[in-house]
Amino acid sequence: MGPTELNTDAKVAVLVDCENASPDVLEYALQVAAQFGRVVLRRGFGNHSTLANKWQDALVRRAFTPCLQYTYSPGKNTSDIALAMDAIEAMFDRRADTFCLVTSDSDFAGLCRKLRERGATVHIVGEAKTPEALRNASDQFFEWTPADAPSAGETSVQVAKPASPPKPKQRPRSVVNAVKLMAAETADGRVHVSTLGSYLRRTDPAFTPQTLGHSGLVSMLKTYDLLSLRQEPGGHWTVALAAPKDAPPAVAAIDAAN
Repeated sequence: MGPTELNTDAKVAVLVDCENASPDVLEYALQVAAQFGRVVLRRGFGNHSTLANKWQDALVRRAFTPCLQYTYSPGKNTSDIALAMDAIEAMFDRRADTFCLVTSDSDFAGLCRKLRERGATVHIVGEAKTPEALRNASDQFFEWTPADAPSAGETSVQVAKPASPPKPKQRPRSVVNAVKLMAAETADGRVHVSTLGSYLRRTDPAFTPQTLGHSGLVSMLKTYDLLSLRQEPGGHWTVALAAPKDAPPAVAAIDAAN
């Protein structure tokens, strides 16, 4: 299922590591979670100093249940253990089958793997600092970028910043390799773009055309000389390996199939 396809039957749990995230992430995290179904659990985990200060108002406004964890020994993070236990319990009780973990802490990679082994779907909402170990342990990773906070020396009058240059458009070879692999299993050598997108996200949970400088997957595929994109009568798009320009039609068809 693509990120824009809503599965209304899915029960989603949003579990927030408040000691490893900013309260400003909550709105984005709920927007991400709503794509995948009905949010049935909203919980924020942290110690007293965390939940009593910057997180208190955010959790109340967003209807999250605060899960206070006391620190029994210095250096021990009981919040991580509590979050993991609640996730496993919610999965076995069938209260949730899809999990949105809000954290950038790689310690949760093990939890992600265990949930997925049991058939659950796991999404991570984290910052750019999120390690690859955690990104790749999820079904899909969503990167959240915090808004720039004004520095202490700034006045209330903001100076307009020059527009940032557009991201350079990238064309990873892995996309061509994916089309070649998938096209070999089809009768006509063509692959549905939606199917290709799902495959690319499964192989790389952080994959999005936008991070590579493109507005969408179709526009991204159009930039590849090695791929042939076509809109079918039903309105959907398919893609195949492009035929060599100097090859006869019959040979080109064989090469595309291979």
